[in-house]
Amino acid sequence: MNSIAVKDYLLNLQQNIVATLEQLDGSTFHTDQWEKAGGGGGMTRVIEGGNLFERGGVNFSHVMGEALPPSASAGRPELAGRAFEAMGVSLVLHPRNPYIPTVHMNVRLFRAYKEGEQDVWWFGGGMDLTPYYGQEADAVHFHQACKDALDPFGAALYPEFKAWCDRYFHLKHRNEPRGIGGIFFDDYNATSFEASFAMTQSVGNAFLPAYTPIVERHEDAEYGQRERDWQAFRRGRYVEFNLVFDRGTLFGLQSGGRTESILMSMPPVVNWRYDYHPEAGTPEARLYSDFLCGRDWLGVMGG
Repeated sequence: MNSIAVKDYLLNLQQNIVATLEQLDGSTFHTDQWEKAGGGGGMTRVIEGGNLFERGGVNFSHVMGEALPPSASAGRPELAGRAFEAMGVSLVLHPRNPYIPTVHMNVRLFRAYKEGEQDVWWFGGGMDLTPYYGQEADAVHFHQACKDALDPFGAALYPEFKAWCDRYFHLKHRNEPRGIGGIFFDDYNATSFEASFAMTQSVGNAFLPAYTPIVERHEDAEYGQRERDWQAFRRGRYVEFNLVFDRGTLFGLQSGGRTESILMSMPPVVNWRYDYHPEAGTPEARLYSDFLCGRDWLGVMGG
């Protein structure tokens, strides 16, 4: 198991993504390197008030500890009493233009170890799209990029990880998807370390081809206060999911991670409205009826 190679890949991935996003936006990401008490650290790359991205972050972290937090060991009793290390790249981008979707992507490695016992390791990751105004071409393109990244490692992976994403990014208290999904996987060690790492790299490398054409398609779309109000309302759902259900957020906070880096995923402007429902027949209502419904965008799910 070569965790050094994983770390090198993740740092290069972070740099490549930031460089491309800076070209798109025309602004520079702020770099914030940090250390974690007890072991490890990371590098947070953040943009705020950009030309395209109202707020966004591309984080690298490599943290370690002598004991796992409750969120990691509650369902895995075999991990109790083990030291751990976790490393990954995680990003969230909140565009200013409501016609450009918010996006999330992460790839990560987790390892738990104890002297005299075999290491426990797995990879996790994925990417998902959260539009404010649904566009079928965007959804198909994004999902096709996800499928193309996984197909070399088995035709069954995209349907499995797409369904997993739909289950995971779901606001149970509202019975509502967070967005139009993508792919999600966790605890993945079904193949060798090398093969699992290669699959995870393919997912990370697919992010820019999946997302940048969507940004370029809508960056000049005109919008007004109505669209911005709707965007702020829908961003509230994003906050609810991240603070209530997201495993990465919970793990980071419970393991003593750096709060500013963990919560960089929060959008800068958010509104909640009591029992609000968009008027029937509007583009806002169509988001719910046509897009936030777990659709099979590529016609490959079967059943």
